[in-house]
Amino acid sequence: MPTCLPLVRRRCHACASERFRPSGKFRVNANHKLLDVWLLVLCTACGATAKLTLLERVTVRAIRPGLLDRLHHNDPGLTAKLLQNPFVQHRNRIALDWEGAWRLDTGGSDHLDRETVDVSVRFAARIPVRPVRLIAEGFGLSRAEVERLIMEGKLVSTVRLSGRLSGDFAFTLKR
Repeated sequence: MPTCLPLVRRRCHACASERFRPSGKFRVNANHKLLDVWLLVLCTACGATAKLTLLERVTVRAIRPGLLDRLHHNDPGLTAKLLQNPFVQHRNRIALDWEGAWRLDTGGSDHLDRETVDVSVRFAARIPVRPVRLIAEGFGLSRAEVERLIMEGKLVSTVRLSGRLSGDFAFTLKR
């Protein structure tokens, strides 16, 4: 589950840094009956402000009143939701850096001494994480040991455990 907002990976126009932190503030600009909406992000190195385009030349009537209120009040939940939107990421050519912005909740350690353990992993947000890292952290193993268990067939899943996942999955560990 997320612990804070992720950093935004994008090149800074002022200092060439590649990390921005979301300010949590929106800029809504009206041009007659058309609105432009941006999310403001700050460079982690120099503090320069950049704008991520959310809406461009949209009529006021096309935006739900509740959404417009949330934009005007800089709703932090809306910031998190919009940052994870694939359309916003693609439109602004950004990626999210989740390093240090999530934690693993295992629900206790009573599962460590069983012969066979069936585990279901649920994501509270679409955070791309390597399953090998999650399994290693959850069971107190090294990543190399988890890789060895996969190769020996003692750790099985219906999804590929190499690479990154951001959706729910399940696996079985046989000791």
